[in-house]
Amino acid sequence: MSAVEWKVTVGTEQTTAVYEAGDGANEALPLFVCAHGAGGSMNDRSMFATANAFRAHGIPMVRFNFLYKEKGSGRPDSMPLLMETMAAVVARAREELAPKQVVIGGRSMGGRAASMLAADNYSADGLLLLAYPLHPAGQPEKLRDAHLPKIRMPVLAFSGTRDSLCTRELMDVALQQVTAPWEMEWVEGADHSFHVLKSSGTNDAAVMDRIATRSAEWLARLPKASAAAR
Repeated sequence: MSAVEWKVTVGTEQTTAVYEAGDGANEALPLFVCAHGAGGSMNDRSMFATANAFRAHGIPMVRFNFLYKEKGSGRPDSMPLLMETMAAVVARAREELAPKQVVIGGRSMGGRAASMLAADNYSADGLLLLAYPLHPAGQPEKLRDAHLPKIRMPVLAFSGTRDSLCTRELMDVALQQVTAPWEMEWVEGADHSFHVLKSSGTNDAAVMDRIATRSAEWLARLPKASAAAR
């Protein structure tokens, strides 16, 4: 199935979303609604790499632009508007596709917006975080963890051990307060973009393939009682 593009209404504005089915999809895996990072877009290199790897592992995915990026701005929207946009895209995906299960998440800031929705009792079947920005680069004292203990849905999170926005020791401490079933995967040698050095003995494509493989396994294990159907 080729990509399907939608125009999604968010308040008085519109943004673009694209749906792509997973290769060989048999509707067994939940739909993943994936948001981009602060400096990216639904069509940036990172999102394309994610979409291609996930599709190759049978994961159906919707990617979309936040409103600021749709308008060509580099300044991210407020967190409430980011959350509203993601919720609108999920609602449209449910209307168009009637998926049995929906997982929300995304890259960096997009994942943070999804986590804020999850902490606000949003109805979804899981949260998939790709390089959660626990703190600004060089400012580990400014933690973005206060809402994490409010999350109740299953979580799978990937971060690189060289990620300047997610110090491993600080994330370990933050997760001590989390009671949700949270699976934390550390990608050895990867930075915030999941880029690895040549000296690591691997490459970026292999890293993303590993992330997609692990994500497909986790998605297949999610409880089948669907929040999306409620």
